[in-house]
Amino acid sequence: MGKMAAVLGSAVTLAAEPGEDAFRKLFRFYRQSRPGTADLGAVIDFSAAHTARGAGPGAHKVVRTQLNVSSVSEHDAHRAGLQPVSKWQAYGLEGYPGFIFIPNPFLPGYQWHWVKQCLKLYPQKPNVCSLDKHMTKEETQDLWEQSKEFLRCKDMNKRRPRSLLEKLRWVTLGYHYNWDSKKYSADDYTPFPSDLAFLSEQVAAACGFQGFQAEAGILNYYRLDSTLGIHVDRSELDHSKPLLSFSFGQSAIFLLGGLKREEAPTAMFMHSGDIMVMSGFSRLLNHAVPRVLPNPKGESLPRCLERPLPALLPRDTVVESCSVEDWQVCASYLKTARVNMTVRQVLAKDQVFPLESMEEKRRETTTDSSCHLYSNSTQVKRARLNLDS
Repeated sequence: MGKMAAVLGSAVTLAAEPGEDAFRKLFRFYRQSRPGTADLGAVIDFSAAHTARGAGPGAHKVVRTQLNVSSVSEHDAHRAGLQPVSKWQAYGLEGYPGFIFIPNPFLPGYQWHWVKQCLKLYPQKPNVCSLDKHMTKEETQDLWEQSKEFLRCKDMNKRRPRSLLEKLRWVTLGYHYNWDSKKYSADDYTPFPSDLAFLSEQVAAACGFQGFQAEAGILNYYRLDSTLGIHVDRSELDHSKPLLSFSFGQSAIFLLGGLKREEAPTAMFMHSGDIMVMSGFSRLLNHAVPRVLPNPKGESLPRCLERPLPALLPRDTVVESCSVEDWQVCASYLKTARVNMTVRQVLAKDQVFPLESMEEKRRETTTDSSCHLYSNSTQVKRARLNLDS
């Protein structure tokens, strides 16, 4: 108890010191944290039983959230690989209206489909990825085929060069996000994956957002040394719709702050299968990922990923089967990585993109692009962690 109080005290002291903003101080604190020690004692774990009982560090902030059970049928939930909404546990945080956290509502084994899609299907052309800046379209045509043998042999040769999938940092879907102009454009669009759209619509409906349209997705691929800088997702033209976040693979720490960086953030764990919804007041809050946490058992998968996808799937499901060979590649990748999908509605109903001048377009196409998901293995200075999307 003494060590826990000391950690909580140090976090509060860091946030209260003058000078550098409170968010960045805590970002650095958790980035340098040591798993298995008291450093993580103040991080909220929504999946832990004590959270639901109102005990544990930070749990005084945790409140139960009611979902719209009747908005999603059990059949449609099953089609997306989800448990019936009546079985989901949903939480919010005092001081963060519109924030909803749903610990892993996926049916056993069904995360396999979404992991495989993130690694095998979604990075394929014509979708845009972080490697396009440095490679030709032909070279990034099928990252899965170019990487699968490397990943299958990963354990046998740990000194081998990293595969292209391991070098991948982000993929954009639907309306593609321009990292330089921080805008979406009607000129840059590829069909949004129908399975991911259906999953997102069910989750949004369960959270009270009927009619949500999945129009843009950003997939972030994290290594154990990756971080995602402090930012606000404000580029969508319609902020009345929620931002949906899906996590798979190794756990991470997520920081949710306020409208200004002077406000100290709340830290929470994101585990495989967890879903976060940011809406209303919480839609435009600062947030970041300072730390991906290695599995305490070494290079192994979270327990929820050990059970395979059922061999027999519902006839009209959006989930596809996953072969043993494909999962072998996915599992090898996820032993030291995590994947996060964020899905957004960009436009309100009947809204269109504003016209841009030719000069604005010229500036956007000539600006040097950069990726804001940072890893120690890249040569970008760690000071460049800031992202305002």
